[in-house]
Amino acid sequence: MPLPRPRTHPLLRNRSFRLLFLGRTLSLAGDAVIPAALALAVLRATGSTSALALVLGCAMGPRLLLLPLGGVVADRFDARTVALLTDLVRAATQLFVGVELLGGEPRLWHIAAAEAIGGAASAFAMPTLPRLLTATVAEKDRHGANSLIGVVRSGTALAGPALAGLLIATAGPGWAFVVDAASFTVSACLLAAVRVTYATPAGPRHSLAKDLVEGWQEVRRRDWYWTSLVAHAAWNGAAAVLMTLGPALAVTELGGEEVWIGILQAGAVGLLLGSLLAGRARPRRPILTANLGLATYALPLALLAAEAPAPAVIAAYGLALAGLGFLSPVWETSVQAAIPAAVLARVTSYDWLLSMAAMPLGYVLAPLMAGAWGTGPPLWIAAAVVAAACAGTAAVPGVRRFALPGATPRPLTRGATPVPPP
Repeated sequence: MPLPRPRTHPLLRNRSFRLLFLGRTLSLAGDAVIPAALALAVLRATGSTSALALVLGCAMGPRLLLLPLGGVVADRFDARTVALLTDLVRAATQLFVGVELLGGEPRLWHIAAAEAIGGAASAFAMPTLPRLLTATVAEKDRHGANSLIGVVRSGTALAGPALAGLLIATAGPGWAFVVDAASFTVSACLLAAVRVTYATPAGPRHSLAKDLVEGWQEVRRRDWYWTSLVAHAAWNGAAAVLMTLGPALAVTELGGEEVWIGILQAGAVGLLLGSLLAGRARPRRPILTANLGLATYALPLALLAAEAPAPAVIAAYGLALAGLGFLSPVWETSVQAAIPAAVLARVTSYDWLLSMAAMPLGYVLAPLMAGAWGTGPPLWIAAAVVAAACAGTAAVPGVRRFALPGATPRPLTRGATPVPPP
């Protein structure tokens, strides 16, 4: 009796999306492996946490500074070409780091410079995905496509550090970066075969400054968008506080290193489950629902501040990361439906910029506040900020009224019918 053929997801029968999906999977896997591999490799080579901070800062700084410019480039030019070139640049930088480590006498400034170039390439790569997805997937299928990519993003976040550790333990740090370079190279080859349905936006070319201002104006004119960005920035800042103070509290107050590992594992599982849930759910008010889900991040912060038992903190962190996993596909589908394609990459770049910029602030403030007042106050403050910012978006009319095309949300008040924002 012949075995049944495995079922293929309907969206993966679309050749262009299948190639894009496989390419982005490899690219996301590469991005997930780099931080853990870099940390282990630099510490093994130098034994210095200051050296690690320098290299990580070199990777993060150019990414933050160049994100708005990356959005302009992705809107002005063919997003597929931009993504392909940035994959090749990242392949070259990771290969360079791998060869440097394999040589036996790695020079710190060489690694830092390579990671700075790789970080800059990431700034140009990140805004391309929404444009690529809208150019390969019909509007009715975009929620499912975003959910698939969200599951992959969650899965790579879960598996990336473990894969980095396995590669370094079995083959050595150098080969971990060589394999990472290969993943970006294959991703570029897959992108080269993707067929897109859009053309480079027509119309008069503006100055760089005008393009940047135009993108920011598109953000400001939608109250549901910019208020949600404030909430997302607050979430990332609060996450940085937890990531800074949580490990020490887990080790000293909750039972040891295995508790912190358990917290991280619960978060990774929650992230994956939230992404899977987003693929099935069709909330009537997607922005409101997703932002309220983000507000649950206040729970693990408050429980850590209250020195609650480890199982409670672990469960709360899993729930909070499920909220993040649910938000990502829902948010991306909503943005792709509401933002004009000609400015989509620029608008997305501001989203990434505000979200990522809040994290260094949290990393800086958390130890300063803990040194002055103890660990409790910064955790309580972070919990209050993230709860107020995320749940507070419910007071914004555009957030409450936002509905995807074709959705039929119930009226918010008698006689009022929510409509999609422009």
